[in-house]
Amino acid sequence: MGSLMKVLIIGGTRFVGALLTYRLLARGDAVTLFNRGRTPDPFGDRVERLRGDRTTPDLAQRLAGRRFDAVIDFAAFTADDARGAIDALGERAGHYVFISTGQVYLVREGCPRPASELDYAGPVMPRPLEASEIEPWTYGVDKRAAEDTLSAAWTSSGFPATRLRVPMINGERDPQRRVEGYLWRLLDGGPILVPDGGLAVARHVYAVDLAIAIAKILGDSSTFGEAFNLCQDETPTVWDLIGMLAERLGAPDRRVAIPTSVLGDIPVKEISAFTSRWMSNLDPARAKALLGFSHRPLGAYLDSMVASFLARHETEPPAGYRHRNAEIRLV
Repeated sequence: MGSLMKVLIIGGTRFVGALLTYRLLARGDAVTLFNRGRTPDPFGDRVERLRGDRTTPDLAQRLAGRRFDAVIDFAAFTADDARGAIDALGERAGHYVFISTGQVYLVREGCPRPASELDYAGPVMPRPLEASEIEPWTYGVDKRAAEDTLSAAWTSSGFPATRLRVPMINGERDPQRRVEGYLWRLLDGGPILVPDGGLAVARHVYAVDLAIAIAKILGDSSTFGEAFNLCQDETPTVWDLIGMLAERLGAPDRRVAIPTSVLGDIPVKEISAFTSRWMSNLDPARAKALLGFSHRPLGAYLDSMVASFLARHETEPPAGYRHRNAEIRLV
């Protein structure tokens, strides 16, 4: 591709999508955004905006007759979403990049950890009985269905799709404020409850490095029809990750391991956002070997996130912090 690309971003006006848009604009690409327009974006007149709901005929109508060198889809969650993108774009997309999830592995029966791209194939586990498990299971199953639709379209008609599988995404100004939940607790002087000892592996990806990787592969025909895992190299436990955050704050170590059973009605994810069986553990070796993917050290991006948190002086804590008094009473 030449230095100037015409790029369409579907969804993604915040966080990774915003970082990617800034990067594309900085290198001279022409960026068009398609979304419902509910979240303001900071790009002014530097981007073109198409408003619509992809679950309606809006996507096909807005894209009729338009050609793009690359399309990045942050907002496709089901087979119908993927099929709608294929139908709306047809042969007018030089490259379609689908942002998938590590949960496509977690819903596979007996999938190893860490999971490589070769571990994708296999039977999907049955729908769980526990109400709290249904939503994450459905998310993983639906993302698999979207991936399978794109893979079939590549095989049958050469639709140029690349599937990028990512785990939990960390970064400054994460709208979910997951790392912030730990930082607020580390600074308030109370105990840091770590459900089930924090033994789960927290192998995540940094938003900046993800945006860099996406921008780098746009137009790369060697990625068409392929899937790649993108994540950091380090595999700390949740317990160790909280310890690394404490070190960067200069806070005393007040971690307390507790069984989940004692939390009662307090949601585990609001006490510890990274404590969940639905946290994927990916193997990025293939992306490193074939794409030249690289990820900065965990400690380096935690340094940046903590510095940003301290500099912003947020006055309102994350939503899960509302349980803080109950947490302290438990200890």
